[in-house]
Amino acid sequence: MTISKGVFPVAGLGTRFLPATKAQPKEMLPIVDKPTIQYVVEEAMQSGINDFLFVTGKDKRALEDYFDHSGELERHLLEKGKTDLLALVRNISNMCQMHYVRQKQPLGLGHAVWCARQHVGNEYFAVLLGDDIVVSPKPCLKQMIEVYEQVKTPVLALRQVSRADVSSYGVIEGESLGNGLWRITDLVEKPDADEAPSDLAVIGRYILPPDIFPILEDLEPGVGGEIQLTDALKELLKTHTIVGYEFEGMRYDVGDPKGFLIATVEMALAREDIGEEFGKYLAELVRERDLQPDRSSK
Repeated sequence: MTISKGVFPVAGLGTRFLPATKAQPKEMLPIVDKPTIQYVVEEAMQSGINDFLFVTGKDKRALEDYFDHSGELERHLLEKGKTDLLALVRNISNMCQMHYVRQKQPLGLGHAVWCARQHVGNEYFAVLLGDDIVVSPKPCLKQMIEVYEQVKTPVLALRQVSRADVSSYGVIEGESLGNGLWRITDLVEKPDADEAPSDLAVIGRYILPPDIFPILEDLEPGVGGEIQLTDALKELLKTHTIVGYEFEGMRYDVGDPKGFLIATVEMALAREDIGEEFGKYLAELVRERDLQPDRSSK
């Protein structure tokens, strides 16, 4: 059986983007002209996912509205003859069938995944986090699904990170199987740099079995007082082989302002319609800044 259901945990408060996220979900912040969440949804669609569940929270209504029809806006565009924009808006609302469930308390990623248990049922499913955008010829999740179809076990996306950054991730210990594949033997959530078992971090793409739900049900809070998905995966290792996969593609961490700005600039430069002009502007801006006197010496 292939993977058809995707779970999108989007209940986070977005505190790293305050005050912008005080009144709007961080997943709706645009990279160029599309909300970050749309890039992740498109990756899932291109990977064969056709059943979408968003695990939302309070004040996430804008996200639900975005993927719904907007009758007033569509009528306005139709009356003005703006058929290109009308098609764009309708394509968004017709992308796929969306389902929503509330995470009523901010108890962590593991708890958010647990909230999907009734919708997922008794089958393998994908989890995609909105903080990670991956640009690649073959979608990251599609690469992982192809691995899953070979191994028929849980698959986690891996990316090598600097030792200085391991404390921000779940980090694996494992045995290399070649071709970017690892048999995971242990996982640690947010380890100190000198205690991390490796520099291979779990990135926001997972293919998981339904067996994860009873583990999450009974799991005690971990780092930060939250139900950590990494801790549940560590428990899952007792009964399942878990494979890590170093996926191909450029990964952007859009969960913090610096990564968000990097993604915006690089993805704008890659656009055929604005990339060349925007690149010239950036080059001129850098040239002008280089010519300015060093104000720090004043």
